[in-house]
Amino acid sequence: MIPLILAAALLAQSRVKAPGEDWVSLFNGKDLTGWVNIGQEKWEIENGTIHGVAVTKAYGYLQTEKSYKDFQLALRFKCEGDGNSGVFFHVWFKAGTADVTKGPQFEIDCGLGRHTGGVYEQKRGWMAWPSPENESVVRPDDWNDYLLKVEGNHYVSRLNGVTMIDYTDPKPESDDGPIALQLHSGGRGNFRFKDIIIRDLSKR
Repeated sequence: MIPLILAAALLAQSRVKAPGEDWVSLFNGKDLTGWVNIGQEKWEIENGTIHGVAVTKAYGYLQTEKSYKDFQLALRFKCEGDGNSGVFFHVWFKAGTADVTKGPQFEIDCGLGRHTGGVYEQKRGWMAWPSPENESVVRPDDWNDYLLKVEGNHYVSRLNGVTMIDYTDPKPESDDGPIALQLHSGGRGNFRFKDIIIRDLSKR
């Protein structure tokens, strides 16, 4: 029930239809059912949260088993270090590795001016980032509400009730695929995630 209440609050901020039975939880608060660890980083359950901790200097990901085309995703995240994270979508990896071959990400970085809510892709770099006045919306030492929408090549992010980007990708490389939480390389990542729910918007 709590995840649906969260969705209702986030969606009210976004002025879109309130959630119904079409919202599905991606995290049961107890284990990583429905998720796959890509790489060697540590993903564990603590106090009803997914706790991602960098234990190597390489990239690490926690990927959904299921693929999604068009969707709305709501979650809460908390930064507990000065590393970098993100929510990848339509993401694909080189077989047997944590090397991303396709898929952009919605940025997560609680450092001031680090473009949380922006869209970044490994091959193309920054595709969209928040306006300067919105860079301080992120809460460095508290939980942040993240609402993401991907519909075709149109991407929207809202952070703590504020629209961060509303972007149309002129040349997307991938239009379907799993979602993945990231721990950036460098060995400093320390993030928590909870209340992860999704609404599939695909017409399939």
